[in-house]
Amino acid sequence: MSNKEEMRRIEEEIKGCKRCELWKTRANPVVGEGALSARILFVGEAPGYNEDLKGKPFVGKAGNVLDELLESIGWQRADVYIANVLKCRPPGNRNPLTDEIRACTPFLDAQLELIEPEVIATLGNFSLAYIFAKFQLKPEKIGKIHGNVFTVSTIAGIKRIIPLYHPAVVTYNPKMKEVLIDDFKVLAE
Repeated sequence: MSNKEEMRRIEEEIKGCKRCELWKTRANPVVGEGALSARILFVGEAPGYNEDLKGKPFVGKAGNVLDELLESIGWQRADVYIANVLKCRPPGNRNPLTDEIRACTPFLDAQLELIEPEVIATLGNFSLAYIFAKFQLKPEKIGKIHGNVFTVSTIAGIKRIIPLYHPAVVTYNPKMKEVLIDDFKVLAE
């Protein structure tokens, strides 16, 4: 089965998923998008209002910030893959619940296995917590470790994990854009 066919299979499984209650309130699941051969995979937390409407990741204000950050290092969305810990929007954009994360992350794991990125960039606290636990890294606060590179050895080879603030932080605190731009320079290296 080709990567494209396998991703289509994962997408169909997500569309029919009822592992948690979020399927009842979502408009559209947000599988992810980008290059299936991407060297870098971004992991966000969960779809928001606009993502739920369109079924695509990072299409609201935070998505505009992400696009600007990618452009700041000469990249575009087509160069990377963007996924989320949760594939369905939690009501009112509340934080993901432990049971929802447990139910949904097998899909993210399948995407990571299929794409085999060299770099995993976490966007925000929930993706940081999940990816650090998955790769048996010591949990840390994003404010302490953002922009640092963590190297792990896996069956699929060496992976680099780079924790980043969620782009939405810029919508609340515009001064954080410079911090994110600096962290994206690390990503580009």
